[in-house]
Amino acid sequence: MKFRQLEAYYTVMISGSTVRAAELLQVTQPAISRSIAELEASLRFQLFNRVRGRLVPTPEGQLFFREVSESFKGLDRLRAAAASIREYGSGVIRIGTLSALAATMVPRAVQRFRLKHPKVPITLQVAGSAMIRNMVAEGQLDLGLAADEIDLSGVDAQLFASFAGVIAMPVDHPLTRLISVTPADLMGVPLIGLTPEDRARHRFDQAMADAGAEPDYIIETPNSSTICALAMSGDAVGLVNPLSTEGFVERGLILRPFLPKVAFRTYLLFRPDDQRAVLVQSFTDELFGVRNTLKTRQS
Repeated sequence: MKFRQLEAYYTVMISGSTVRAAELLQVTQPAISRSIAELEASLRFQLFNRVRGRLVPTPEGQLFFREVSESFKGLDRLRAAAASIREYGSGVIRIGTLSALAATMVPRAVQRFRLKHPKVPITLQVAGSAMIRNMVAEGQLDLGLAADEIDLSGVDAQLFASFAGVIAMPVDHPLTRLISVTPADLMGVPLIGLTPEDRARHRFDQAMADAGAEPDYIIETPNSSTICALAMSGDAVGLVNPLSTEGFVERGLILRPFLPKVAFRTYLLFRPDDQRAVLVQSFTDELFGVRNTLKTRQS
């Protein structure tokens, strides 16, 4: 019993004739008849009676057709599953992001993605950049967003965004009178800083050193959003990623540009040499769309 024999039999049953079955399978009518005869020989019972040149299913043939139909339904499901895997990969998309993008950019990209793929499950991890990088490298995430202090070996990385940092301060701080803040303006001012390994922190400290200013850090934290919260409720100020300020400005946080500009750079990470599924590319496109919208607003 071979698949081509079962296919010929199934097609004859649903089409009603060997001629029509031959058309559907794009073979000759004698080839269909031969496959039916070979199948009957292997089964050792008749599937059809030959009546005036036509094939009429026998009771055994009708009973066998029920079983073959169930098998072909299974094949149809396998074909559909294969098409879905070919088109969408696993059918689940796993995303990781640093916290600075977790409240703004990534949720907007998720919302835009779901409008196009409402049935695709999404998992979203928010963690430190080093952990995001490791999870991508180990295949636990399909794509990740991380700050530029990470080790880029072992992952496929591309620069995703670069935004100029701003100084976050409480509404009654003396620096609010300035249009922009320079290193000289921060001399003697209590600072909330990012942790020393942060590359934006490095660039900020270098700008301060170049101007002969010594930063007076009283608090250090890994997250810009935490700096925003602390700046709102105290007398200290801090350099933050502008993408992490949404929601704080509405509650009274004041932002001023810092000059010279200090970039907050974010990388998009993928598994190395991994063929990107359609869903991953689709989500990546949404991320870039959101990024471009935010850049337009800031310009």
